[in-house]
Amino acid sequence: MLRDLKPTDRVSGYDVRPGNYLVNGATAVPGGVNFTIHSVYATECTLLLFKPEADTPYARLTFPDSYRIGNTYSMIVFGLEMTEFEYAYSFDGPNDESKGLIFDKNKVILDPYAKAVTGQSGWGVNQSHEGVYKARVVNDGYDWGNFKKPQLPFEELVIYEMHVRGFTKDKSSGVKNPGTFAGIREKIPYLKELGINAVELMPIFEFDEMGSYRNYNGEQLYDYWGYNTVCFFAPNTSYESDHEHHREGTELKELIRDLNENGIEVILDVVFNHTAEGNERGPFFSFKGIDNNIYYMLTPDGKYYNFSGCGNVLNCNQPIVQQFILDCLRYWVTEYRVDGFRFDLASILGRNEDGSPMDKPPLLKSLAFDPILGQVKLIAEAWDAGGLYQVGSFPSWNRWAEWNGRYRDDLRRFLKGDDHLAWDAAQRLTGSKDLYDPTYRGNNASVNFLTCHDGFTLYDMYSYNEKHNLKNGWNNTDGANDNNSWNCGFEGETDIENVNKLRIKLCKNAFATLMCSRGAALFLAGDEFCNTQFGNNNAYCQDNIISWLDWSRKEKYKDVFEFFKYMIAFRKRFHVITDNSGKSTCSFPPVSIHSCIPWNAKFYDDTRMVGVMYAGVSKTKPNTDEIVYYGINAYWNPVYVELPDLPENYRWKLYVNTGNEAGDVIVEDKNIYLYDRRINMQGRSVFAAVAEKIL
Repeated sequence: MLRDLKPTDRVSGYDVRPGNYLVNGATAVPGGVNFTIHSVYATECTLLLFKPEADTPYARLTFPDSYRIGNTYSMIVFGLEMTEFEYAYSFDGPNDESKGLIFDKNKVILDPYAKAVTGQSGWGVNQSHEGVYKARVVNDGYDWGNFKKPQLPFEELVIYEMHVRGFTKDKSSGVKNPGTFAGIREKIPYLKELGINAVELMPIFEFDEMGSYRNYNGEQLYDYWGYNTVCFFAPNTSYESDHEHHREGTELKELIRDLNENGIEVILDVVFNHTAEGNERGPFFSFKGIDNNIYYMLTPDGKYYNFSGCGNVLNCNQPIVQQFILDCLRYWVTEYRVDGFRFDLASILGRNEDGSPMDKPPLLKSLAFDPILGQVKLIAEAWDAGGLYQVGSFPSWNRWAEWNGRYRDDLRRFLKGDDHLAWDAAQRLTGSKDLYDPTYRGNNASVNFLTCHDGFTLYDMYSYNEKHNLKNGWNNTDGANDNNSWNCGFEGETDIENVNKLRIKLCKNAFATLMCSRGAALFLAGDEFCNTQFGNNNAYCQDNIISWLDWSRKEKYKDVFEFFKYMIAFRKRFHVITDNSGKSTCSFPPVSIHSCIPWNAKFYDDTRMVGVMYAGVSKTKPNTDEIVYYGINAYWNPVYVELPDLPENYRWKLYVNTGNEAGDVIVEDKNIYLYDRRINMQGRSVFAAVAEKIL
């Protein structure tokens, strides 16, 4: 700790002294500001000071040679008031494009460790002035006090994926601060009513929504999703309702605190696979000007690999980049108390510096064993745009979980009636142990999902056979073609009653299946009231009602919303669905697979009925077994299903049956007992039954 700081030199009219080399970024110290940054190949580093919102610096302070230790520059500048300046850097050094060295001392370089990026608070305004970004010093003095986190068991998570802006931006949301962190805070009572216990926020690191800005047929298109990071340590200030400078991040911290205090964990979707600097034709504002050949994965001739599909790839397993990513995640955990991270295109994080996949990637291992991250959820999107698909084989050390893409694909196909899938469906329902051997992956490796931001909404999944992305401006060539969707006989919106009834039933079938599957569960915000993107399965550029939630649909599809609430509560109430450890007092195994005949798991190519049974000792009723049976009939005709014979003094009670009319699907209170253990399942329906002890 530096105490009784006194200047030792004078540079460009400012009193200065060597700084604290171990503290990256810009931090306030008594009497001034400490600036620390590092570059391996630079020959000179200059601190640039700007008046707020100015385009040209009013001062240039070149670091004296003696202020460099190793490859790190550090300097305290005295007499600076946080509110009076913005800052950036310039670097001089060799320029040899074939080796990836492209230093340009005329470029204004953003501090990668900046806690706030200036001029970004107004959404949809071209603020970076030809790719120039500057930073502000932030007061990190938020007092968390004696704050306790929920620390929910991974397998019990019901994750609600949301876009901060789109969640409340439409006027139908009814919030005072639409499209902001504060808007989400206003909706916490709604999230509690729904019953979810985790939110996964799509990218909230500072990004420039103008990166994809263009006009198509009179509509403005933006980089709306935010998977194009400008600065990894700074929250996106356009998501703040209060734009008080130098307190950036406070509103997000208050949101996280309030969510946690209401039992809801916060997972951030983070993008460490690439940056907004793009390829050779992209902007030049940060890593390119510091050490381009270190931070980016380059071909032998100095060009950019593109396993991300976005122009460049971060060189994640280079030791300096590893340390940067670790510093970043530690910062979000300690300063923002984040509960977990979902890593976009995480297979890139396991590639070597030459692009080849690694057996034991150092970055992934260091994150798995880091003490600060020790209780944080680590979730990988286990594929990338370069063809590396690692679902079931992502390096894990029993710490990493995965978005289970096989769950999405297999169950989407099974639920709409495809054949040859009964065995696969049974595996996905019961935890995908064929993918995640518990010996090596534990029991908490799978994040099950049927919908997410990328693809159709749940409602659209049963309303469209084909993607409808013309409004994105790429002649419908963007977005996935393998949607495994079914329009129920009519493409898009229709007044045909039977089609609409079937769509609603299939939505309920899908969500009930997700809630009755073993493993953490994730679904897309708005699915609970049939939100639509009008068939757009790649709405990354749509800052409008295509991507915004239409809250008026909550009333229109009230029975769907109530069903979602019920199934989330059902999953929470019966712990045997998610608990892998309990053993029943009877002879039932913790999980078993059935066909129409109990204990018969022999499936054929045309089998479309699958049943699973979970059993264990109740956590709430001592000496009582908890037994739940869940059945799916994906066939279009009825089938008779026989349930397993129960121990003495137990009987099957029906809780859910989507084969009934829409308003009569939840039947728990109707006391329907299956005394003969048989049920006539209607076509394309699911049911849930619970063993009730006879008193």
